Amino acid sequence: MEQHWARIIEAIGEDLNRPGLVDTPTRAAKAFEFLTRGYQQSVDEVVNDALFPSDSSEMVLVQDVELYSLCEHHLLPFIGKCHVAYIPTGNVLGLSKVARIVDVFARRLQIQESLTTQIAETIMQVTGAEGVGVIIEAQHMCMMMRGVEKQNSVMKTSAMLGCFRESQTTREEFLSLLQLRR
Repeated sequence: MEQHWARIIEAIGEDLNRPGLVDTPTRAAKAFEFLTRGYQQSVDEVVNDALFPSDSSEMVLVQDVELYSLCEHHLLPFIGKCHVAYIPTGNVLGLSKVARIVDVFARRLQIQESLTTQIAETIMQVTGAEGVGVIIEAQHMCMMMRGVEKQNSVMKTSAMLGCFRESQTTREEFLSLLQLRR
């Protein structure tokens, strides 16, 4: 990957021997490996059997999970927050595992629409929940730094599965807890 970064830097007209750029291909390769580390992780690995028996059948909500991803179209960052809720059916997921699942998928080349669905489907599969709701709010550098250059736009996506899709009451509870209800 270092060699590819070196070629890219040279292709834009820079001198790799310039003091500030001498180690940049190495640093860029390491940074890109970190930013895409989700490819090296599996859901089983990050969940690590942290599913615990529980009599709770009330909504579990983890709000404002920070996420950082790269747009698969321009390789530019999108940054935001993810809200995940589920209705347990005998088991609850360790709290940090929700954030780890978000990261497994966010740390890959993505579009926000797919990311939202992947998180929801994974939480549903891992927990066996009655339903799952996921909302992501993010700002996209591909829209802010290039193209239309709109600095204040925020993209919101949602995925509602099971009772979050079927029950208006469950959906409304989720949205009211987020204070996104209109």
